Amino acid sequence: MASQHLRIMTCAALGAICLMPRLDMATASEPGPGAGQKKWVVNSDDLIQIALTNNLDILISRIQPQQDQFSLNGLYSAYEPAIGVSATHNYNESPGGLFAEIGYEFQPITQRINNYQLGLGGAGGGNVLTPWGTSYSITGPVSQQNQTGYPQIYTASPQVSLSQPLLKNAWIDNTRLQIAVSKKQLKIDQLALRLQIMTVVNNVKAAYYTLISDRENVKVEESAVQLAEETTREQLEKVRVGALAPFDEKQAESQAATARSALLTAQATQAAQENVLKNLVGVALGQWEDFSPVPSEQLVAVPENPHLLECFRIGLEKRPDILQARLKIEQQHVTVKYRFNQLFPELDLTGTYGRGATSATFDQALGSIREGTYPNYSYGLALTVPLGNTGPRNSYKSDKAQLELLLLQAKKTERTIVQNIDTDIKKIQSDYLSVDSTRKARQYAEEALSAEQTKLEHGKSTSFNVLQLQNSLTTARLQEIQAMATYNIDLEMLAFDDGTTLEWNHIDLRVR
Repeated sequence: MASQHLRIMTCAALGAICLMPRLDMATASEPGPGAGQKKWVVNSDDLIQIALTNNLDILISRIQPQQDQFSLNGLYSAYEPAIGVSATHNYNESPGGLFAEIGYEFQPITQRINNYQLGLGGAGGGNVLTPWGTSYSITGPVSQQNQTGYPQIYTASPQVSLSQPLLKNAWIDNTRLQIAVSKKQLKIDQLALRLQIMTVVNNVKAAYYTLISDRENVKVEESAVQLAEETTREQLEKVRVGALAPFDEKQAESQAATARSALLTAQATQAAQENVLKNLVGVALGQWEDFSPVPSEQLVAVPENPHLLECFRIGLEKRPDILQARLKIEQQHVTVKYRFNQLFPELDLTGTYGRGATSATFDQALGSIREGTYPNYSYGLALTVPLGNTGPRNSYKSDKAQLELLLLQAKKTERTIVQNIDTDIKKIQSDYLSVDSTRKARQYAEEALSAEQTKLEHGKSTSFNVLQLQNSLTTARLQEIQAMATYNIDLEMLAFDDGTTLEWNHIDLRVR
């Protein structure tokens, strides 16, 4: 069937899907029969475009990647340093006195101390982390001290402190674990969004083909009613002139009543399918009753010859659920790597370097710091060995078991995909043959009815035979329509099962 290309630009990492301009249903519609209703003439691409914009399942699935991206961005705050600034004033006063026992007299003392602190450290206090595991802090305390009987003194002691894990937390720590796991989770939820879009597109196409089938069924039933009523009139005229028994008239009337009942059922089925389609594409509640979707296309059966092994390969490469399963395995590998690292003792290399100065003026203190007159440094190793290490050992074993479980689940998913693709291809082949056979059956039924009507006109047949052949023709027409709808729906299902729904429907889904 003719189709127009959709260009759908999606930013799943931010959860925003940028689509082609939305179809305005009010301008695309035209007046039609029915009180207050309009025909909504659309093709399948129109419906997909509207569904991608309005379908609630897609809108809901868009939220999770947004949340994942925000959470991932927040984890990087562990590497962001915080500047700390403080200023305090201390005042101490001691009265003078005399120790008569030893003959010592001490003078009253007044002490004023101003402390200033400027540093670079972690947001929650402590050291700042780096992506390779090193932690650091920078401090720059300055003190101004004024005490009775002594000159004013300025003291400064800036210092840099470093710590580098050598065993535990060396090649991965909790922050790096959380970032790696969150990156995988973001991709998993982006694939979940893709799978949801594929599901909606597949459902829309299936509902569209079903609606075409239902509308064709209504036409067939209307034709059956018209044919039955025409036969009834003819039989009634023959009964009136005595050329036919009244019993034959009752048979024709019964046939017409049955046809009218079948028409009502077909119309109700069509109305229900219209509602299914309107719900899938997300028609606004205010427009629900105003529009009745009318497909602009007809059912045709275009022969397709999918290659089984090629479909297997594509399905195992593109199906979002198998890609999700593989990402979960990669995610669990990262967790196992972290758990293994936690089995080691803590062995950290530590070091500090600083410069000190004590001067009568602030400028002199800064000069001493700048020249490095009084340096200080330290370095060493800190070792912590857990006794037992029961918790980390069992966590490691548990995560390895979880990894084995995910591997088995991925294999199960692969087998399910292969099974579904194999079933789809066999069903497509069978249903295409069914389309051909039902078409021939309908043609034969038309020829048989025409011949029987001719025989009846010449008195060589009975109305019962004609009515039977009318029923057969209606059944054959319905079967042909159903066969073509089923064949097209099967093609869509194969595209879904081998992960090519978006390509099959010319949808460009781009993830940033």
